[in-house]
Amino acid sequence: MFTEKDIKQIHNKGITLDQVNAQIHRLKNGMTHSNLLSAATVGRGIHSFGDNEIDDLVALYEKQKEACDILKFVPASGAATRMFKFLFQLLKRFNTSKDDIKKYVEKYGDALIETFVSNLPDFPFYEEVMAKIKTQVPSFDSLSKDEQYVQFIKTMLDERTLNYSFFPKGLLPFHKYGDTSITAFEEHLYEATLYASSKGNANLHFTVSEKHHDYFLKVLNAIKPKLENATNVVFNVTFSFQKEATETVALTKSDEVFRTSDGSILFRPGGHGALLENLNELDSDIIFIKNIDNIVVKEKNKRDSKYKKLLGGVLLKIQNQVFDYLKQLDGKTLDDADITAMAYFLRKQLSVFIDPDFGDFSIKEKINYLKNKLNRPIRVCGMVKNEGEPGGGPFWVKADNDEISLQIVEFAQINFSKKQQQSIVYKASHFNPTDLVCGVKDYKGEKFNLLEYVDPEAAFITMKTQNGVDIQALELPGLWNGSMAHWNSIFVEVPVETFNPVKTVNDLLKPVHQNS
Repeated sequence: MFTEKDIKQIHNKGITLDQVNAQIHRLKNGMTHSNLLSAATVGRGIHSFGDNEIDDLVALYEKQKEACDILKFVPASGAATRMFKFLFQLLKRFNTSKDDIKKYVEKYGDALIETFVSNLPDFPFYEEVMAKIKTQVPSFDSLSKDEQYVQFIKTMLDERTLNYSFFPKGLLPFHKYGDTSITAFEEHLYEATLYASSKGNANLHFTVSEKHHDYFLKVLNAIKPKLENATNVVFNVTFSFQKEATETVALTKSDEVFRTSDGSILFRPGGHGALLENLNELDSDIIFIKNIDNIVVKEKNKRDSKYKKLLGGVLLKIQNQVFDYLKQLDGKTLDDADITAMAYFLRKQLSVFIDPDFGDFSIKEKINYLKNKLNRPIRVCGMVKNEGEPGGGPFWVKADNDEISLQIVEFAQINFSKKQQQSIVYKASHFNPTDLVCGVKDYKGEKFNLLEYVDPEAAFITMKTQNGVDIQALELPGLWNGSMAHWNSIFVEVPVETFNPVKTVNDLLKPVHQNS
């Protein structure tokens, strides 16, 4: 099927021929849908804590965190293009000699444009764009209002001026403090001092695209000394790129390998699940994971950081008990009461279903079973009440081997043609806003190989276009979905106020992104 040139291309990417054939097989045979049993809800898969319990868990985290190496992991490579989609549409459709903004809004039902032009001075990039316009368009003040709006948008997006859509979200002006605007990248550094620092250090790791790496370094070098002086914290910031070896093949609609114009195989990025490789290379006791665009202004950040500490406290409390049990399993003769207590802990605290035949196992079999279930990476995931935002939801899922577990499931993994599955989704009360804290070391202090806890069946197949041609694209199991399928998972309810993503540029007008 493959030529010598193909095989060389495959090997140069660090991929084996077997891996490529497995990807092709998966694309041809279709994806495996999750078998949902029910939505996870408060009291049944999702823990909800009262004020006193939250205070205790926060205090536990603050007490123990100084003895831990803590890292904040931020996926930051996504381009900002989609933030500006409705602005690009306006530039394509709008004719300044014939149209006006009011008629445009009515014609296309585009309320986003109306909101955008009505609030220009409130955007954190307003002064930067206006300053650029003054150097590019001397006649700007004599233009009509609609022409000024169009010129403002062109200056933001044109590759010859500010070229905002070229940059990832992390490098765009996100918040304004007086006359100064700062990026989401800088806000994440400051946020780390609130909950993800220890021993006077804040360690952060950003996954970025290679073409933007130097831009991140330039911003980091400019802000680091000032931020370190202001916070009395030393920032250790590292970067990595999505690995070529995680890219995947694509097929045409007729199941042929899609090739580029020069005949080479098209390999596409494998989705955020590819970042498991990057995460697996990091060596810290506690790793917080949060998306680059889910960041708020400093004052509101101080309030929200309490709930990051809550998640950290839950992780440490659970992990302390897990480690204690594993040491007992290693070190002494256990009686039935000990075994029963551990099985009860697994079921009640980690939501692990115990084998129905567990009671008939020999002592040795019970010990091995408990070790296998306990000695895994742990993740504590914040869950917010569903208010119509898209995102992976918490569900009880049944695997092919009849094992039942708590999982975060994306809509793409669900077979909506089955009414029963559809019904379960519509009853879901919470979703995951990519708000996780992870324990990736075992009770001996050795790092788990995270690649061993992936469900490969949880890969996504999506339809895309490449140069106008429909293709079948394969995405690796999502980082907090299938890539963590065999971790021990604890879901914790947190306030919806902790979820403040910036999906369109207008989201920057929301109060949480405005410094009042």
